[in-house]
Order: sequence, then structure tokens, then C-alpha cells
Amino acid sequence: MGLSFTVLAGMGRYWDNPRAYVWQKLGLGSVIYTFVLAAFLWAIIRPLRPARWSYLNVLVFVTLTAPPALLYAIPVERLVEYGLAENLNVTFLAIVAIWRVALLVAFLRRVARLSGMAILVATTLPLALIVCALTALNLEHVVFDFMAGNTDPQRPANMGAYFAVAFIAVISVFAAPILLAIYASLVREARRGRPVS
Repeated sequence: MGLSFTVLAGMGRYWDNPRAYVWQKLGLGSVIYTFVLAAFLWAIIRPLRPARWSYLNVLVFVTLTAPPALLYAIPVERLVEYGLAENLNVTFLAIVAIWRVALLVAFLRRVARLSGMAILVATTLPLALIVCALTALNLEHVVFDFMAGNTDPQRPANMGAYFAVAFIAVISVFAAPILLAIYASLVREARRGRPVS
């Protein structure tokens, strides 16, 4: 069921993009992304010794975060003027992001049985590392445009949204070393057999 939603969300992202490749229109990019993201989360959180932590459990969880991404399939560009469509796409992106982070927190608490600082670090460290990698490759705005549905390079930029992306990038770059230090401490505690809190 989760993979079905993932495929539908991937198809919805590209269905009205004339420049999309066949594999993108079939939703295969989203499926590949799901497997890679699940592996990343599994590997980075595993040293914290979470309960019931298997790649399959994490993969199922990641696929079940796909349903809200069906919002991307709404052709707002064809229904309203460009400025409003762009704002709606950014709003959809925020809704999906908040939904996914909230689900990750619930998953880490209820399934992985982590608590307190371990949940905070296990939630924010992967996000910070992803944003730092995109920033280092100078891809954060490209990814944002893609996720927000702005696939036309001729369209003007939404400066408010770009400011938000730049702010998140700066926060992530400064937060990542702190989160890594706390993560290392939590991993050390987990290896000594102490409960990670």
C-alpha cells in the first residue's frame, strides 16, 4: 500500500510536466528515493539502538509518509494565476514536510521506543545533514523549486520562499556540528548499554 501511494505521488509530481522523462512520469524516481531515504534513516539511527529497528520497518514507514504528497498532483498552475499557484505549491510543500516530520517523531517514540534527546537528534540530524549536503552542492534552491512545482527556469523567483530556504540552510550548517556531537554522546551511551534518553 505504501509503495502504491509512493508511485501515485511520484506520478502526480510529473503528470503535467512536458519535460519529464517516462520513468519520472511512472513515479519510479519517488520509489528509488524512498529506498535510499529508508537506508539513510536506518543507518543513521541504528547506532542509537532503537527497538524493532529493521530496514523493512523503516522502508514501510517511509512509504506510508507518501499520501499527503498527492497534494503535488493538484494542477494549481492551471486553476489560478501564477503567484497564487506558487504560494499554494509552497503551502503544500510545508504541509507535506510537517506531516512527515511529525510522523517520524511518532515512529521513533512508538515503534523505535526512543525518547527525549534521542528523538530530537534522530529527527533533526538527518534533516540537517541532507540540507548541508544540498547546500554544499549548491542544490538547495533547485530542490526547493522542484518540490514546490516551479520547473520553469524562466519564471521569477519567490523571494520570500528563497529567503526561507537560505535561512534553513544557514541554521542546518550551524546546527549540524552540535547535533553530531550530541549524537556521538548518545551512541556512546547506547554502546555502554545505558538507555538512550
